[in-house]
Amino acid sequence: MKPYIPQKLPLDGIDWVDLIDDISKANRALAKYDGYLQVIPNKELLLAPLTMKEAVLSSKIEGTQASFEEVLNYEANPKKNISNYNDIEEVINYKKAINYAVDRLNDLPLSSRLFKEIHKILLSGVRGGNKSPGNFRTGQVFIGKSGASINEATFIPPQPQLIDEYISNLENYIHFDEKDVLVQLAIIHAQFEIIHPFWDGNGRVGRILIPLFLFYKEVISTPMFYVSEFLESNRSDYYKYLSLVSKEKDWNSWVKFFLNAIYIQSNNNIQKIDKILSLYNQLKENIIDVPTPKNSIKVLDFLFSTPIFSAKLFTEKTDIEKRNVYRIIDFLVDKEIVYPDNKERNKTYYFDKLLEIIS
Repeated sequence: MKPYIPQKLPLDGIDWVDLIDDISKANRALAKYDGYLQVIPNKELLLAPLTMKEAVLSSKIEGTQASFEEVLNYEANPKKNISNYNDIEEVINYKKAINYAVDRLNDLPLSSRLFKEIHKILLSGVRGGNKSPGNFRTGQVFIGKSGASINEATFIPPQPQLIDEYISNLENYIHFDEKDVLVQLAIIHAQFEIIHPFWDGNGRVGRILIPLFLFYKEVISTPMFYVSEFLESNRSDYYKYLSLVSKEKDWNSWVKFFLNAIYIQSNNNIQKIDKILSLYNQLKENIIDVPTPKNSIKVLDFLFSTPIFSAKLFTEKTDIEKRNVYRIIDFLVDKEIVYPDNKERNKTYYFDKLLEIIS
């Protein structure tokens, strides 16, 4: 097998007529989801757990073994000794990279420079940290089973000397006025994975680009659309349809799969946001009697952004006096809003109703 030579973009072989229904469904669902994004209060706080969930699932696709609750537990108790520390750090880096990229879009276009900056954060201090974080690869890589040689590869990306050429072509296509933005996104994601510009971390960078592109093209008002839940649940199909592009130049099957991912994930996200908002409004009524009532909204927002916490983390994030924090936590436990673990000291508290929605 020789290194693959990708097609240049834009493509001329897309069967647009065959895609009409899929394009319509995906766009309607995403527009409805964005409608929710535009009206939800404190979206960065309320949807913070969904961002973390995306980080967990996107990392899981690449083999990272850390659950949503394990990561939140670690953030609540960072000094705790844990066996999967490195996996958790990879997930935390992913979340940092997402947040960094969103801020960076204020002064930088969606470009190879941003790809590299995202990559540098992703691989900082974790697995792959010795593989030139923030720089395109200078050697040949291949994809195959663990321990396989290049002769047993299932896919060999382009040679390193072609990366700049194809990434430049991809950048130009990002700013191209395609017939449909979601089809364009499907092509961009697949092309990025085919080019495989980095030694490691390509899948994660490629998935971070999905919400960034939608925001950059003003399809969504906030770059908070995460599709890894669907991709992880359908991992074998995800890889199968990506491979059909390189093996058979079958872009249409891949685009159909991707549009279906957008459609299903949009609806799933809407359902979750509905439940989160309902829980938020319900709790808003019940939390008025919290000790130091002036802090009630601050407490509420903290619970929804940090559903697993320690008293120390509560104090740090809310700036409420320590003596009042313990009174508030006792109130929350007494009202069965949060539940403590069984430790006598340094307890961890769980906002179970929100965790059930996110998980």
